[in-house]
Amino acid sequence: MTNKNWKPATKLVHGGTTRSPFGETSEALFLTQGFVYDSAEAAEARFLGDNSGYIYSRYANPTVSMFEQRMCDLENAEAARATSSGMAAVNSAIMACVKAGDHFVAPKALFGSCRYIIEKILPRYGVETTLIDGSNIEEWKAAIRPNTKGAFLESPTNPTLSVVDIQAVADLVHEVGGRLIVDNVFATAIWQSPLQLGADVVIYSATKHIDGQGRCLGGIVLSDEKWITEEFHDMFKHTGPSMSPFNAWVLLKGLETLDLRVKRQSETAAKIADLLSQSEKVSTLIYPGREDHPQADIVKKQMRGGSTMLAFDIAGGKEAAFKFSNALEIVSLSNNLGDAKSLITHPATTTHQSVAEEARLELGISDHTLRVSVGLEDQEDLLEDFSKALAAI
Repeated sequence: MTNKNWKPATKLVHGGTTRSPFGETSEALFLTQGFVYDSAEAAEARFLGDNSGYIYSRYANPTVSMFEQRMCDLENAEAARATSSGMAAVNSAIMACVKAGDHFVAPKALFGSCRYIIEKILPRYGVETTLIDGSNIEEWKAAIRPNTKGAFLESPTNPTLSVVDIQAVADLVHEVGGRLIVDNVFATAIWQSPLQLGADVVIYSATKHIDGQGRCLGGIVLSDEKWITEEFHDMFKHTGPSMSPFNAWVLLKGLETLDLRVKRQSETAAKIADLLSQSEKVSTLIYPGREDHPQADIVKKQMRGGSTMLAFDIAGGKEAAFKFSNALEIVSLSNNLGDAKSLITHPATTTHQSVAEEARLELGISDHTLRVSVGLEDQEDLLEDFSKALAAI
């Protein structure tokens, strides 16, 4: 049930819906491991691929398929596979692109676990890797080699919200026959469409904005039909990073309000950014959509809106950053993001704690850096909460 002419908000409510013979209004939840066949001959035909249908929920499940199709509708992607978590999506997408002897490129500015895969895991299996300044297109040009089979980037990045020119990087990677994987979590599909900008694969941690209410884990990998079926599916099928049908059902419910939530949260985030920018206690503020963003021209070119996220440095170091965080009454301390509840984290001691201090400082992550995920609370209440926290320093 999908009309390609529908706007995103409509696709998020109706896209991919498949009803059972009972004609239910809400999507059906198929909590089943396996499926039965009318005959031994039918089972044989199903396994040979001569007869369409489900075999085992590790491979595919009707509820999970609805989630995958709805995300395809939103992204204008040909195919997708839902995974158990965002990191399962990152890892499986990268691994499907490379083999021993290949080369892989990524920016230094990445979520700690993503950087660990590229910096630590890939070299164990004979894949050479190069980490660069992702915002510098000249470094991309210098890093890409004839055997570069893949590249990965976040835009905006976690946690400093720098922005990478997706189209420019895609063009460079395609010149050597590689594939570009883009993590679109911070922008969301509401504000950015990587596949339309030239990326080959887009991934999400559905745990974040797609669920949006801190309930469950999930991830998804979206690309063209050929790559998903010929390069990705068998590895996915045999290694088992599959999504739970229950989580898929929860995420389907989350998608119904994604457009409303992201737009409201981004509007409030912009107001909070304005407030913080006026304080002498804030030494640096980064928010996509502001004219003072370091890559403001790229933001205008590839994003339709700002973000629910912002990053800033508190003057006074770690002690001041902790004091500010502890003084907030509404905003909760948590390393998650994209939630209905506003959340704040200190990346140097949480999400990027595993990254060496020298590397963190190179990325602009210091002891006084804070990351905020803006929620759905009343805008005036949040502005007052941030004002009081600034006064407490």
